[in-house]
Amino acid sequence: MAGRYGRPRSVLRMRTVAGQVFLLQVAIVVLLVAAAIAALVLQSGTDSEREARNRSVAVAQSFADAPGMEAALKSPDPTAVLQPRAETVRKGSDVDFLVVMNTHGIRYTHPMTNRIGQKFVGTLGPALAGHVVTEETTGTIGPLVQAVVPVVGHDGKVVGLVSAGVTLSRVSGVADDQFPLLFGSAAGVLLLTTGGTALVSRRLRRQTHGLGPQEMTRMYEHHDAVLHAVREGVLIVRGDGRLVLANDEARRLLDLPPDVEGRQVAELGLDPATAALLESGRAVTDEVHPVGDRLLAVNQRSTDDAGGPPSSVTTLRDTTELRALTGRADLARGRLRLLYDAGTEIGTTLDVVRTCEELARFCAARFGDIVTVDLAESVLKGEEPGTAGPAVAMRRTAVGGEVPDGSLYPVGEPVRFAPTTALGVRLPVGEPVLEPDLAAFAGWQRQDPERARRIVAHGIHSLIAVPLRARGAILGAALFWRSRTPEPFDEEDLSLAEELVARAAVSIDNARRYTREHTMAVTLQRSLLPRALPEQSAVDAAFRYLPAQAGLGGLGGVGGDWFDIIPLPGARVALVVGDVVGHGLHAAATMGRLRTAVHNFANLDVPPDELLWHLNELVTRIDQDEGTDGTGEDPKSPITGATCLYAIYDPAAGVCTMARAGHVQPLLVRPDGGAEFLEVPGGPPLGLGGMPFDTCRLALPEGSSLVLYTDGLVEDRDRDIDEGMALLRRTLGSGPGRTPQAMCEAALGALLPDRPADDIALLIARTRRLDAARIADWDVPADPSAVARVRAAAVGRLSEWGLADEAFTTELILSELVTNAIRYASGPIRVRLIHDRSLVCEVADRSSTSPHLRYAASTDEGGRGLFLIAQLAERWGTRYTGDGKVIWTEQALPDPARVPVATGGPGH
Repeated sequence: MAGRYGRPRSVLRMRTVAGQVFLLQVAIVVLLVAAAIAALVLQSGTDSEREARNRSVAVAQSFADAPGMEAALKSPDPTAVLQPRAETVRKGSDVDFLVVMNTHGIRYTHPMTNRIGQKFVGTLGPALAGHVVTEETTGTIGPLVQAVVPVVGHDGKVVGLVSAGVTLSRVSGVADDQFPLLFGSAAGVLLLTTGGTALVSRRLRRQTHGLGPQEMTRMYEHHDAVLHAVREGVLIVRGDGRLVLANDEARRLLDLPPDVEGRQVAELGLDPATAALLESGRAVTDEVHPVGDRLLAVNQRSTDDAGGPPSSVTTLRDTTELRALTGRADLARGRLRLLYDAGTEIGTTLDVVRTCEELARFCAARFGDIVTVDLAESVLKGEEPGTAGPAVAMRRTAVGGEVPDGSLYPVGEPVRFAPTTALGVRLPVGEPVLEPDLAAFAGWQRQDPERARRIVAHGIHSLIAVPLRARGAILGAALFWRSRTPEPFDEEDLSLAEELVARAAVSIDNARRYTREHTMAVTLQRSLLPRALPEQSAVDAAFRYLPAQAGLGGLGGVGGDWFDIIPLPGARVALVVGDVVGHGLHAAATMGRLRTAVHNFANLDVPPDELLWHLNELVTRIDQDEGTDGTGEDPKSPITGATCLYAIYDPAAGVCTMARAGHVQPLLVRPDGGAEFLEVPGGPPLGLGGMPFDTCRLALPEGSSLVLYTDGLVEDRDRDIDEGMALLRRTLGSGPGRTPQAMCEAALGALLPDRPADDIALLIARTRRLDAARIADWDVPADPSAVARVRAAAVGRLSEWGLADEAFTTELILSELVTNAIRYASGPIRVRLIHDRSLVCEVADRSSTSPHLRYAASTDEGGRGLFLIAQLAERWGTRYTGDGKVIWTEQALPDPARVPVATGGPGH
């Protein structure tokens, strides 16, 4: 390497730091090699003995524990069995000998076969006692370590011994092999040291660029100038608390005098907290300290950690302006957080009033001390808001915060902003109003001067009014008042209030539109459900209908559950309960169609199974019609599904016939209070098809209660349907003699959840029986002369009933019906009169042919009988039975007061 002045320089010249370091490294390497050789020689002997001891014990123990060892020792010729094994193990485990002997020390195995059968030389006593013996001895093969291990039998006794031995020369060779490696490593280290010294020397000269003392001095002066010119204060304090260095920026930030170097920190006149920090020398990062009117960010580190003298280096940075910016950023983050929380806490339901209450409650706690919300009357009703905004009639809907008595309008009070105030002028056009100082009475008091004075007297000092605006319409206004907070509202608060109100207005408008649509759906549903029970004498009935989540602010669900009581000819009655799965307008409309269909099919007087078949066909056709968009190309989607239970009760016979399509089983409560579920054969839900419907016919004791319901009564999120049905049976079967009304209340009280997730329809009918004295029947032979006898008997019975005025009409009707039956039908003919709310005449025969009403020509000899009957009777018709048909008529009775009432069971 060339020197600075052209003379060659040796890397190892002792005047250089690199050369001195090189000599030191050589000396260290030589000492380390000598110490390693001495330690290796000393350690070799110890390690050799320990290695020999461990190896001999391990080999002997492994061979003694080998499977079959006990059997080999007890075999007739142990040597023949064990000698090959022992030699194999000895050669594989690198020991000098492996000897198996009996408990007397006689060898069974030995590397030298001539020593087999001779006595083992060594200590055997501890091994015979079950211990492992190791000893160092000198044998014919030199110094060695041998181990004796017992062979323990299955009974725990020592049955033999195993000895393994290793000479020390065999294991000491490992240590001898390490000397070449040691000397090679030392040589390698010396070579690396020489090369490293050369590299370090070259690196140092390259870093200093060959600078001498003068050049280094000038460089120091340059660095010192930079140190004092930076915009960050630098202090160096010694461990004894003396200030070593302070640059110009540090003097300016701390107002230090010129001669501060060498003085104690406590004498500099700093505030106690800053002085204590500088004297402590503890490490801090960006710790803020107020110094005068400045906020200084302090960073401090100890030089001891870097190997320097005991002192600390402190840097100071002026963060006064940064803190102001940070404060404004914190304020912006706080307002963003407020808006986010408002979005999660306001508008949690589709209830207009509740949304207003959430707005008032949230803003009173987080923004204004008192908040009032006023809505237009039309918005509260769910209607479209008027164009005049808050100038129209409004009503105070919600109040949040602690309102002093007599200051603000209470909830429910009508509110109208006077056009002479800023509120009345600007709110209708969608502009907010800011009144920072209410005590100035700048015109807002003209709304209500007396109330304005009370407001100011109670400490309310600032106001913001923001219109509730959505989709270009004014829904109302939100007013924010401050009383406890001393700071008045400012322009930034007004901007925040507008953001809060804008978000709430969207939720209020959504709730208003939901209220309107829900009101329409509820109106539709109520128009489709029966409003009152029809007059009939067969049952004493009561019903309950509750939509899903009823009671939540009037916003309960609109569903498809329905029920019906349909009077049938012959004083009978049809009881119907159905369920269209789902909620909303579609479910309600489907329910209305099915209910209308049930009425039409019931007027045809078909049996329950046939009615459900017709209803199933109707639902299938509805699926086909509504499953396409009119082009017939889209895939079909069925309705939501529907179930139905249809029952016909005959009070004359006390018999009920029922059939069901996917519906829950009805409950029968007997007069004595016993309750049981009726096993009505189950068919598939309506619209699935493919399976027939079957009927259940049973006689009901008088006063029995038939309970028909939908699954919403017995099933909810926290209770399965079986548990609900069991609870219904226990509830209604626990109190005999209760009226249907009381039974309805008991069922709902026990099973109605707090928030019903499904509609509930409940119909309870207590059976009555017609008085036998009000029923008359006769068998009529197929003889025209019998017609006169039937007429006479009927007239006599009508006289007994006090219905002599109806005798003439009844004679004409019976004459025509019986004559037609004798002329056109076959088999026995039966006539029955029933005195109920109307007078019922029935003529039954075995023919399945039904007569038809028609207009007879002037030349026709017949065909006028049914026309005559239609004119005389209020209603007439035909129903088919299993063995024929029944033609019936109903005649209105002139005096309703004389209508008999069917007998009833307990509780009537």
